[in-house]
Amino acid sequence: MDIAIVRRPAASLASHCELTFMDRTAIEVDALHHQHAEYCQALAEAGAKVIVLDAIEALPDSVFVEDAAVVLDELAILTCPGAASRQPEPDAIAASLRLQRDRMARIVAPGTLEGGDVLRVGRTLFVGLTTRTNRSGIEQLEALVAPFGYAVVAVDTPGSLHLKTACTALDDDTVLLNPAWLDIAPFHDFRILAVDPGEPFAANVLPVGDARIVNAAFPRTRSRVEAHCDAAGLRTIAVDIGEFGKAEAGLTCMSLVFEDGVRVE
Repeated sequence: MDIAIVRRPAASLASHCELTFMDRTAIEVDALHHQHAEYCQALAEAGAKVIVLDAIEALPDSVFVEDAAVVLDELAILTCPGAASRQPEPDAIAASLRLQRDRMARIVAPGTLEGGDVLRVGRTLFVGLTTRTNRSGIEQLEALVAPFGYAVVAVDTPGSLHLKTACTALDDDTVLLNPAWLDIAPFHDFRILAVDPGEPFAANVLPVGDARIVNAAFPRTRSRVEAHCDAAGLRTIAVDIGEFGKAEAGLTCMSLVFEDGVRVE
């Protein structure tokens, strides 16, 4: 079974979230809570055991727990966020991760790394080089995971906040991506499914077990994903996270999903 760690949204997200590529627009706090509850329901429907952490008002973006850590079978790695306001977030989730993994490690300054830039496909970690993740952070990650047999591949990602805003894996052979926002060369061995050109933010899909959670806001790309999943024997679950989208968020941002019960001695 998969574990999915989530954190309830803070009301402060509405006025103090970090924004890089988008202008600030009004966010409805009640809608945030409603959409977050539906997101948690989708995770449970996909088969995950959902662990819900309390909101942290002092950390507006802390609902985006994916950025605070990278969780592999062998260890959990606390990140060093590139946005100064988010740097306390890894410590805020550390206790929860210690219950799930025996080994813990950390990315340290001057390296920066956010989990939204780390896409795991099999034993390869594709890592976006973005405004939030730098080369030092990528090099530290590589040093930490190499002993466990993982390869790390840097991906230039100039067009979006995180790599997983522009690219996610539908399975071990197929990636969904927006080719305008990243260098696609590192994915030359994969089948590439492009988003609909009118839906540039649609590349963010969340895999959980045999389900793929898709963003209900992007129906044309959703149809492409559904066709692929039907052929592959996978389910799709559509969720509305429109209010979180105003904070530059995607589906993967709002959870840390990993296999339960892995203990590697």
